[in-house]
Amino acid sequence: MARPTVLIVLLAGAAAAATAAEPPAPHPTSTPQASAAVFSPQWAALVGTWTGEGEGRPGSGGGTAAFQFDLERHVLIRRSSSDYPASAGRPAVHHEDLLVIYPDGAAPDMRAIYFDNEGHVIEYAASWSADNQVLTFTSSSRPEAPTFRLTYSWLESDRMSVSFEIAPPGSASFATYVSGVVHRSGGS
Repeated sequence: MARPTVLIVLLAGAAAAATAAEPPAPHPTSTPQASAAVFSPQWAALVGTWTGEGEGRPGSGGGTAAFQFDLERHVLIRRSSSDYPASAGRPAVHHEDLLVIYPDGAAPDMRAIYFDNEGHVIEYAASWSADNQVLTFTSSSRPEAPTFRLTYSWLESDRMSVSFEIAPPGSASFATYVSGVVHRSGGS
């Protein structure tokens, strides 16, 4: 699968901006968010580097995930990587992904978009349990596509269980693809 290349072009139009009679209109689908207030304290508890081990369909392996606010706290970004050594006739697997979490209208609604080195793109709705101990990302259910669910459950202040589940197209029955436990690494 060909990977798209993203080019960001910065056009410096200082002279044009200086002579413009009116400032440009905002993008019609863009609404400024007071994200610092929208990201409640439980989101900040994720910030840092997490290390863990897990198992599932790709085998047993380990990896890291780092959460950090970006763009002046308008988004929360998770970068993650994991490695599963070759075993039982399966080749070694190296996985990398990027998850961008952002406000969706009024608090507490959040959305997320996921990209990985295999070319997958998944859009999620994000929600916390009433006690703020479980964070669930769930993709939209569509009859022609699987539904994905990523769940973080706090075990202790610096330890969480993580599971990634998949439901077949048209089904609400999730099966675990990979799960494990992560702990906050030093220096976070």
